[in-house]
Amino acid sequence: MSVIQILDKKFEPYISYNEIELAIDKMAKKINDELKDDLPVFLMILNGSFMFGADLMKRIDFPCEVSFVKVASYAGTKSTEEVKELIGLNEDLKGRNVVIVEDIIDSGLTIDGILKDLKNKGVKSVKISTLLLKPKAFKGSYDIDYVGMEIPNDFIVGYGLDYNQLGRNLKDIYKIVE
Repeated sequence: MSVIQILDKKFEPYISYNEIELAIDKMAKKINDELKDDLPVFLMILNGSFMFGADLMKRIDFPCEVSFVKVASYAGTKSTEEVKELIGLNEDLKGRNVVIVEDIIDSGLTIDGILKDLKNKGVKSVKISTLLLKPKAFKGSYDIDYVGMEIPNDFIVGYGLDYNQLGRNLKDIYKIVE
């Protein structure tokens, strides 16, 4: 891993894929222990969670369903503070146990909007899983049940995370060089 450039920004190595895998292993073990009897729907938040969600699901060892919702809240390196739903849920989730699968939670606004929507759909329960959490940026008033790693409030790319739609395909995670 070495410094890379995406558009007008430089990024340095930050979290290796090996570290990511260890965090996912730990999360999956906890989820397998706690939810094996719940027949949950894992709700992947696109676009960012596609890599994490795929790797997590390979480690879930009980019956479950998978669905997707696509939302957007970033422009460049900054949050817009507004969550736009681009592709919504088509499934009936009334009375179901849902596990939100997010790549990163910083302010928490994206999850806040999704939680309100799920409540309106009458879900039985909601658990939240995220590979990365930025505790200093988090403004949410809800619990995050499964956290892979806590990180500082740096802008990062790779492993599903992007800068202006680029960098999602990187196996490792890089942080911006200021």
